[in-house]
Amino acid sequence: MDLKILKYFIAIAEELNITKAANKLKIKQPPLSSQIKKLEAELDTTLFIRGKRHLQLTDSGKLLYRYAKEIISLYEALP
Repeated sequence: MDLKILKYFIAIAEELNITKAANKLKIKQPPLSSQIKKLEAELDTTLFIRGKRHLQLTDSGKLLYRYAKEIISLYEALP
């Protein structure tokens, strides 16, 4: 897992919509979806409940979101 993937995850968690997150990140939606599926496989957990029009964070997703935000914040604070 790398920081880019965590940033992708954070964007999706905040938008709760992959297309909106992709637009925010200025990338295409299919690769973003693929990266999140790989992240879920790597962590062996489901991060989102996928609805027809929006997503919802699972308990694991909520926990990862909290830690991912902290990790990115600490990384960006490095000199």
